[in-house]
Amino acid sequence: MTLDPQVKALLDGMAEADGPPMSEMTPAEARAMYVALKDPIDVPIGKVEDKLAPGPGGDIPVRLYTPVAAGGGALAAIVFFHGGGWVIGDLDTHDALCRTLANESGCKVVAVDYRLAPEHHCPAAVDDCYAAVEWVEKNGPSLGIDVNGLGVAGDSAGGNLAAVVCQLAKKRKGPAIHHQLLIYPVTDTKTDTATYQSFGEGFFLEKATMEWFIDHYAGPEFDRADPAIAPLRETNLSGLPPAYVITAGHDVLKAEGAAYADALKAAGVEVTYIDYPEMIHGFFNLMGMVEASRPAVATAAAAAGKVLT
Repeated sequence: MTLDPQVKALLDGMAEADGPPMSEMTPAEARAMYVALKDPIDVPIGKVEDKLAPGPGGDIPVRLYTPVAAGGGALAAIVFFHGGGWVIGDLDTHDALCRTLANESGCKVVAVDYRLAPEHHCPAAVDDCYAAVEWVEKNGPSLGIDVNGLGVAGDSAGGNLAAVVCQLAKKRKGPAIHHQLLIYPVTDTKTDTATYQSFGEGFFLEKATMEWFIDHYAGPEFDRADPAIAPLRETNLSGLPPAYVITAGHDVLKAEGAAYADALKAAGVEVTYIDYPEMIHGFFNLMGMVEASRPAVATAAAAAGKVLT
């Protein structure tokens, strides 16, 4: 399958710019570059509130989005974990995506600014994300949230965190999560799959960059086979929330995303799996540049909203 023409033009432009690969940058340099690349699309929203949730390492910044069409009653909520390889990304890099998810799902979205690596190795990000979901469930009424309709979502490393949080919530018997939206998620730490071999260079997220992310997040000591970093390695996936799993056809992570969807199905979990063969990793954050990303985001958001509301 060929690339979407707008995606190809974007990749060609990046190749012509000939900047250093992220794997040769410092985390600070990579974070600045990622902020500069954030989606320029303007998305009206009903209300945005910045708050703090208590966490194991201190207060966690969160951003609460209320959709344009919200009435006065409590709404279901999607707790969102941003992508960026656990090293880069923040509330601002995913602002347009979170606004769109809120509007198209009819749910409130609570974006979580979890601690990043390498300053904080795994499982710090997991602990923050889990704590944020607990906080939303505990404080639902004061936040205008119906906790009977609570879901999680994330892209890339954020999809990894969403999957891991669902596994933890099952083991710890709460919070009650009713849906997981996993957008081209990292589900393993292996970098030897067929899609790593096919798309390891020249398709935005490169193999060397993914290995750089994993090295920073795992650090020298964390077991890379632990489900806290590699949710595909979890031996019992039964009883997890319904999942909507998205992959991009030209993405090093496609094989492991598809494998996680298959493993969930085999464990009896309700799964919707959708691959976008003409897309690259990160296309949900390209709504202002790639027209085909907009209906993909809207479809995923509507699917989550249908389950939660």
